[in-house]
Amino acid sequence: MGYAVVLGEALVDLLEDERDGELIYRQAIGGAPLNVAIGATRLGGDVRYLGSLGNDALGDRIAAFLRETGIDSAGVTRVGVPTTLAVTTFVGAEPTFQFYGEPPSYALLRPEDIDDAVIAGADVVYTGSICLMREPFRAAARKAWAVPGPLRVFDPNVRPKLLPDAAAVNELRDLVEEFFATADLVKLSSADAEVLWDGATPATAAKHILEAGARAVVVTCGSKGAYVATGEGSAMLPAPSVAAVDATGAGDSVMAALVRRLLAEGRPAALEDWQRHVRFALAVAGLVCERPGGAVAMPTNDELAARWGALI
Repeated sequence: MGYAVVLGEALVDLLEDERDGELIYRQAIGGAPLNVAIGATRLGGDVRYLGSLGNDALGDRIAAFLRETGIDSAGVTRVGVPTTLAVTTFVGAEPTFQFYGEPPSYALLRPEDIDDAVIAGADVVYTGSICLMREPFRAAARKAWAVPGPLRVFDPNVRPKLLPDAAAVNELRDLVEEFFATADLVKLSSADAEVLWDGATPATAAKHILEAGARAVVVTCGSKGAYVATGEGSAMLPAPSVAAVDATGAGDSVMAALVRRLLAEGRPAALEDWQRHVRFALAVAGLVCERPGGAVAMPTNDELAARWGALI
């Protein structure tokens, strides 16, 4: 089994919580790509993380967390700005993010920081999320994406707070469609689809992404499950029933599980194989939703087996 390269943001989430009747904010390491790297590693994958970390105490904590998790972080660049904070509020278990820190510490990876040989040697390369909205990270991601060899997986991970008007939405749509065109897998949420294509359903969004050039699309739909589509057909798969306390990182855990399966088995040959992988990914996400969120909620295979048994 080979390795995956994950490019994207790492930051610190401040998660709204309550303690002794008082509103507090609990610190957690996060960022969608970092969550994917942690999740795939905890499921037994070999992951190399490429990104930029602030050169402060919070950046030190993220770097230490990467090391403790067993992720190869030789591609991490430390930058002289404070670590970006994502203040996270909730309606039920669903999070909303407001970002603080300019320039964002997570988007300062440069094209010259990318080692083409590391990308070419990978079985899977992942990028996406809010880091793509800023330079120089966008140029670095384009460079890595253009290296031939690995399976390419992408997640737009839309954050409406960063899209102040219709022009910003249009710009983001053009950007992500550039990556869709050569992606082996695109994973997005139903909420992402609604923002990008003016209320589009999962089926409509998946059809558009496949027509743009992607080989497979998975649209997560929260407690309803996930819609998976390829050129062969499509299916809606139910999510397992859980007592959700925090959905932070749930979509990232779906991507992490799919990356892990791609590392183990390569590109699926048929829709049926994609469905099998997505069922596994939904079991992973279900367990993540039952725990306080972020990267620390990503489960191991033993934890999955203890929770779901034969389901996975």
